[in-house]
Amino acid sequence: MTSDRDRDPEGRARNARPRDALGRPLPYGEPGEERAPEGLVRPAGQALQEAQALLDAGRPFHAHEVLEDAWKSAPDAERQLWRGLAQLAVGLTHALRGNARGAATLLERGAGNIAPYASVPPHGIDVAGLASWARALASSTGDGSPVPPRLRG
Repeated sequence: MTSDRDRDPEGRARNARPRDALGRPLPYGEPGEERAPEGLVRPAGQALQEAQALLDAGRPFHAHEVLEDAWKSAPDAERQLWRGLAQLAVGLTHALRGNARGAATLLERGAGNIAPYASVPPHGIDVAGLASWARALASSTGDGSPVPPRLRG
């Protein structure tokens, strides 16, 4: 598809360009990574399981899409948690793309958003471990390949 604005069946703007494993757009017609379906409401456990599988496969951008759906559909009391988890996935995406500054910003922001949940972490999420992982990666020199986080302890 080469239209000025790609649209989904409901007419909402959606970029249909293929993407690589780190979410970078590829030219139309190029083979790309399978994208996580957007706009799905998944139970928390399923969202965490799908996001973890994508993180483990080196696809943090795609994990972010799953976590973003969870953020948008989460109850108000958990919204910042899911927002923070999505930010951690985007921060890892930036780190893997070599954007240390963008990575540090999003990792710190994500760690700050999940930190209030550390005393009673919902859904078995390893909030303390994730915040520690994010802050360590944010302060790293960018040497080496970051290890994906474990969402659950």
